[in-house]
Amino acid sequence: MSSSTSPAGDEQLPAPTGLDEVKGWFFAADQLLFDWLLTRQKNRSETGDLLEVGVYLGKSAIFTGSYLRPGERFTVCDLFDAPADDSANGAEMAKSYSTLTRRAFEANYLSFHEELPTVLQGLSSMVSDHVPDASCRFVHVDASHLYEHVSADIVTARAVLDPHGVVVLDDFRAEHCPGVAAAAWQAVTGGGLHVLCITGTKLYGTWGDPTELRADLAAWLRTRDDLWHGEESVAGEPLIRISGKKAQLPPQPASRHQAPAKPASPKAAHPRVPAARPRSRPALRRFAAGVLPPFVTRAAASVKRRG
Repeated sequence: MSSSTSPAGDEQLPAPTGLDEVKGWFFAADQLLFDWLLTRQKNRSETGDLLEVGVYLGKSAIFTGSYLRPGERFTVCDLFDAPADDSANGAEMAKSYSTLTRRAFEANYLSFHEELPTVLQGLSSMVSDHVPDASCRFVHVDASHLYEHVSADIVTARAVLDPHGVVVLDDFRAEHCPGVAAAAWQAVTGGGLHVLCITGTKLYGTWGDPTELRADLAAWLRTRDDLWHGEESVAGEPLIRISGKKAQLPPQPASRHQAPAKPASPKAAHPRVPAARPRSRPALRRFAAGVLPPFVTRAAASVKRRG
């Protein structure tokens, strides 16, 4: 990753030339699903704001921000360098995100977009004070891994999503995040959340009617040779499992730091090779006299004289 010097000091800020240079965990299968869901909303003229709770250095936020339309708002919330609310959450922040800074996030985001989203620095509990109920069409929750905080974030997501909105819960099956799994499945079994699909890291769901969305997703998946999928029945409802080991990345956001493509160099002209000049007759005669037997050269000379 290349870097540039901050105008405020000697701090080196990231200047990624591509999304793959932004640190984070946002795999190809999930990029494809984000792209399909957000594009489907656009094609169906489903409007609404976007929200991401927990942004790290901005990889998924940069991708999601590419689908923002005029008149919509994208809000992100993270502690960044702010103090945590309690010792347990503070220990998690120190262990997992010690290098996280708001300046690095903003530098990464502005490498791909003209303007920053609305940035809330602090606990995710502040989201409900800044994002109106039923105003969002897409919410990505990737903040704390503690059960109590994830449960609260899911409640907030349900409140701010409109009826056709989609929520994405990260790390719901990671072995080091049992609290996320507990909160996610509790929302399914007792909180009215309908699961659309799951990948290796994320759960996709809606509190609206999932019937048409599930059917469209299944139809799209049948067109993808790079995504394996299978259907399960969980808590009395269908659920699609997706494996993206062979997933191909969707179109990527373009960075302003990307080097311009070099113009194709013109084909080099082949140098002309001068045609070989025929040997002069005297040179041939001298050559023949040097290599042929004497009686042959004498006979040849006699024929020439008679001619």
